[in-house]
Amino acid sequence: MKYGLIVFDWDGTLIDSHSAIAQCMQEASRELGLPVPEPERASHVIGLGLHDAMRIVAPDLPLARYPEFIEAYRRQFRAREDTMQPFPGMRQLLDLLSESSILAIATGKSRRGLDRALKATGLEPHFRASRCADETDPKPHPAMLLELMAELQFRPQQVLMIGDTSHDLQMAAAAGVDAVAVSYGAHPREGLLACGPLGCVASVEELRQWLTRNG
Repeated sequence: MKYGLIVFDWDGTLIDSHSAIAQCMQEASRELGLPVPEPERASHVIGLGLHDAMRIVAPDLPLARYPEFIEAYRRQFRAREDTMQPFPGMRQLLDLLSESSILAIATGKSRRGLDRALKATGLEPHFRASRCADETDPKPHPAMLLELMAELQFRPQQVLMIGDTSHDLQMAAAAGVDAVAVSYGAHPREGLLACGPLGCVASVEELRQWLTRNG
């Protein structure tokens, strides 16, 4: 393939979790007596680190109460975690891509959360490396991609980022790598297209077809 390294976002790209995450943000806000964000705003922050997400979801929350919100969010998330599984067809696509490319993950999840999710879904063997929001600068900063390229020894022109949010696409642009958007996740198609990805697909099958033509 043209792309020796393919980097995936996790939530909303590999895993059908974006709706549940938005609900967790809403329930955590309700639990703390804060205004409950509308679904669009709760979905927009998916992919960001939790502290960046809270500045959007709960802009009036004092910094001293951030740990309280994080604990409430994580409690809600753990209650739903077992329902979050790969999108239909994703396991087969990863099997196919693994034959010719190295796969990695760049996610807004914590390291502990990603490790737990990789084991729970059985996807861990597919990925050579990963970066999480609590390990380096979170999206849309390019640090995750720059560090993965350095670790795995790839140049920007050999790398493809696949994600469902504008944060993913902005990170890719800042790192100088190509990107493909998936519109079946957290962000609407119009916002994704505004970031100028090479393609924008509406299903895992369309993603497979795009990679077959362009990968």
